[in-house]
Amino acid sequence: MTATWRDLNALRRLEKACFKEDAWPIWDLLGVLTLPGVVRLKAMVEGDMVGFIAGDERRSEQLAWIVTFGVFPAFQRQGIGSTLLAECEAQLDLPAIRLSVRRSNEAALQLYKKFGYREVNVWSNYYVGKEDALVLEKKSSRRSRFQ
Repeated sequence: MTATWRDLNALRRLEKACFKEDAWPIWDLLGVLTLPGVVRLKAMVEGDMVGFIAGDERRSEQLAWIVTFGVFPAFQRQGIGSTLLAECEAQLDLPAIRLSVRRSNEAALQLYKKFGYREVNVWSNYYVGKEDALVLEKKSSRRSRFQ
């Protein structure tokens, strides 16, 4: 389901629950919910947002970035993240998709590996607490219709 600016407060709660000190400020969240060229999807359970993913299309680079992706801890390992990621990838439809993830986030790394992402870079000291970000990339198995 597509998220809109009306989901701002729910997204703020999700970001804080999933990312704690790395949660985005309100202006970045508002941007991801309103700027053009962003795929923004939410997962709902009983009327509440339990997951969110946003993909930023950079058509001039033939590349997209998953800029934020989280599922409330109580709803993890139920297929919600896999469903969100698969749908976001399908809507982005570009030759490559990248994302960054904390080196210590084993659960996320397992999901991304299952989806075919591979490490292409490391951003040293990227996150709060000076933890590295692993930059992962997935090449599309089909040619983008935008090439």
